[in-house]
Amino acid sequence: MKNAAFFERSALGRTLARFRRELAWVAVFSMFANLLMLTPTIYMMQVYDRVMVSGSEYTLAAVSLITVMLFLVMAFAEWARSRLLVRAGARFDEALNGEVFDASFESSLNGANRSPLQAFGDLTNLRQFLTGNGTFALVDLPWTPVYIAVMFLMHPWLGWTSIAFAVVMLVLAIVGNRIAAPGYKKVNDVQMESTGYLQSKLRNAETAHALGMLDNLRRHWLAIQQRLVQVQGEAAERTHRMQAITKYVQYSQQSLMLALGALLAIDGQISAGAMIAANALMGNALRPISLVVQTWKQFVDTRQSYARLEKLLEDHPAREATHVGDEVRGQLTLRQLQATAPGRELPILKGLDVEFRAGEVVAILGPSGAGKSTLARCLVGIWPDVSGQVLLDGHPLQEWSREALGPHIGYLPQDIELFDGTIAENIARFQPDRSEQVIEAAKRTGIHEMILRLPKGYDTPMGEAGGMLSGGQRQRIGLARAILGDPELVVLDEPNANLDDAGEQALVRTVRELKNRGRTVFMIVHQQHLLAAADRALFLENGQITRFLPLVAQNQANPGALAPVPNPNPARAGQNN
Repeated sequence: MKNAAFFERSALGRTLARFRRELAWVAVFSMFANLLMLTPTIYMMQVYDRVMVSGSEYTLAAVSLITVMLFLVMAFAEWARSRLLVRAGARFDEALNGEVFDASFESSLNGANRSPLQAFGDLTNLRQFLTGNGTFALVDLPWTPVYIAVMFLMHPWLGWTSIAFAVVMLVLAIVGNRIAAPGYKKVNDVQMESTGYLQSKLRNAETAHALGMLDNLRRHWLAIQQRLVQVQGEAAERTHRMQAITKYVQYSQQSLMLALGALLAIDGQISAGAMIAANALMGNALRPISLVVQTWKQFVDTRQSYARLEKLLEDHPAREATHVGDEVRGQLTLRQLQATAPGRELPILKGLDVEFRAGEVVAILGPSGAGKSTLARCLVGIWPDVSGQVLLDGHPLQEWSREALGPHIGYLPQDIELFDGTIAENIARFQPDRSEQVIEAAKRTGIHEMILRLPKGYDTPMGEAGGMLSGGQRQRIGLARAILGDPELVVLDEPNANLDDAGEQALVRTVRELKNRGRTVFMIVHQQHLLAAADRALFLENGQITRFLPLVAQNQANPGALAPVPNPNPARAGQNN
């Protein structure tokens, strides 16, 4: 009942529970394989006690033929359970990889994932354990008492000796775990730290090289790497020490069991065949325990991987959309919106309460650190720590289906991130069969001719184009991606940060065109001459709305008149329309 409750409670456990049928069949084939492991023991007893005494060649041929047939059945059982586990492992990966992919991205979005690739490594570790020797050790371990029972049937001393060696091996496994587990965990933690450090620094390789930071960064990394080598050495030393002790016990038990069998045979209590068979049977009895000892590190790693995956999936469950709108108008409403960040005492945005009309262009202004970029992320629903509500067409953003809503949203972040792929794929958001929309978006942002001048045009990989594209060109490609398919809601975070005069003119044309099409546009700007394309200006200061003004003709002619004026009641700023 406890295990059943665990499977119902844990998302990862529920996935594993789907494969109970496959595991049951693995147990059935393991039963045949382990029962047929007694074949060599019985065969040796027949040869020594029957064939050697009778001298019958026909008896030897018959016994040998039956033994070979039983070995064939045993091989089939071993192959069948291995095939079952491999196929189950592939299905397990297929059942979870989508959830792990989404949860890992969600964790990275929240800034909680220091090593985004760790989750995929954990999934691989779990799959490999389920399809490898670890599972075989677990399903074969219950057969150890069966082998020991057969030893008791041969002679009680043989049975008690088998129990003694089995207890010693189990104690070695438990002690080995207690000694090695802390070391394995420390190695994994330091390895994740080293990998995360390298990933973050390699992303900024150009800056590090230009500023001569390589020596300093190398020194920091070497310190982490030296600590990693140290903890790996300590863990390996403990592991090798336990392996040496385990080998000593294994070799000793073989010799001592043979000596005990010889003593009993000399005394006439067992036959010579039973003496030889007892030694082989003892090996079968301790084989699962030895396999447990050998795979203990893998088991510890898998247990840690399971715990991390379970926490990841519990912390970031799949979002179940309760609203999928047939039509998006682009009306946004903020109700007591408050945004915070881990480790920060004061919130970034403080109870914003404002309504934006569908089809208007809103310019967001304010000093650095006022919360403009945080507000932009909240408007598209990607800021993790929020309270209050962001309503799109009257429905909270978190209730919308992100897959269905994505084509209706255009977003240009402050830091342009273009993905590995061609220029066309980046503009198309990696959707297939979007050639016409890609060309249309490129023409609307004024980069169509520029792309055609590249060596492979739209098919130019970003890896090759990266050295040929300026910051402004990359920003305009990001803008083309944002307006692909004519989305109803467009959020632009400092879209002119890297643009020249021609680029800014193209930007203004694009925003005006979006306005003429009735699209809702939010544009974070610092240069007030871009306000010519906006309907209203929202001023942020210290996370609060200090002013929300319509941009009438006289304001556009005199930008200085748009300087923010403190609002005596910021909570009601949205009503100053």
